[in-house]
Amino acid sequence: MRIGLMHGARREPFTLGEAVELAVRAESDGFDSVWFPQLPTFGPDALTVIALAGAQTERIQLGTAVLPTFPTHPLTMAKQALTTQAACGGRFTLGLGLSHKPMIEDVMGLSYDNPARHMREYLEVTRSLIDDHTVDFQGQEFQVKADLTINGALPVPIVIAALAPRMLRMAGEIADGTATWMAGVRTIGDHIAPRINSAAQSVGRTDPRVVVGLPVAVTDDPNGARDAAAHVFERYGQLINYRRLLDIEGVEGPSEVAVIGNESQVEQQLRAFASAGATEFIASVLPVDGESDESIDRTKRLLSSLVGKI
Repeated sequence: MRIGLMHGARREPFTLGEAVELAVRAESDGFDSVWFPQLPTFGPDALTVIALAGAQTERIQLGTAVLPTFPTHPLTMAKQALTTQAACGGRFTLGLGLSHKPMIEDVMGLSYDNPARHMREYLEVTRSLIDDHTVDFQGQEFQVKADLTINGALPVPIVIAALAPRMLRMAGEIADGTATWMAGVRTIGDHIAPRINSAAQSVGRTDPRVVVGLPVAVTDDPNGARDAAAHVFERYGQLINYRRLLDIEGVEGPSEVAVIGNESQVEQQLRAFASAGATEFIASVLPVDGESDESIDRTKRLLSSLVGKI
């Protein structure tokens, strides 16, 4: 199981330069990857961050976890993804997601109707443009006929934020995998991995990626860390898509799926995710004492020491 970092899920304030520096530092610390979410009203643009980081790094994989599809036409998304991949020299993974109804409808004023159909058509158009640089698609959500020319274009893997059965089927059949958030180890083992693997096998594909994102804190004060996680990530437990995952896990809130404990306990939890079917784990490092560098550094030290060993 590859191990990386996710930056931005806690809505911690950061500048564009700080985000790029985090990716550079993650590479020097030996991490496999670093991922950035696209929060529509918070923080710098994720693709800009990744393109700049790609130009300043050599080895580390970079990804979006995830970009909302509704605000961006698939032709534009494909062009942006291919351009970002050029900056990264082939190390970029495009993570796409539906976002959530309150953000799409109440904030952006767009329709959130038929989200699964929207994603399937969006994925088919984007995949065709990225893979073949051409598309002639006539669907219910999109009608796109275009050729895309970008000199030196490189392939772009696509993962989608697939949580429900229909989305997981798409992730296995059309995309290269899924990127989850707030999915606990039971949910990965009993719900996510079996469904996506079955979907991939049904169309002759193998080894879909299961990218698991969760808060992580290495600490001797697990109760304090879970209190902090409950406060920081409370809103995720109130969003329908994540609430379904928490219900599958049989827990009340996000703090109960966070990976928390001392070094040995966190390592044990990460190994459980690998056994459940996770191919990649991306950690949103949770400070135990406010923004304590000591707490953050302790967590990152353990995570980086486990790269290549799980």
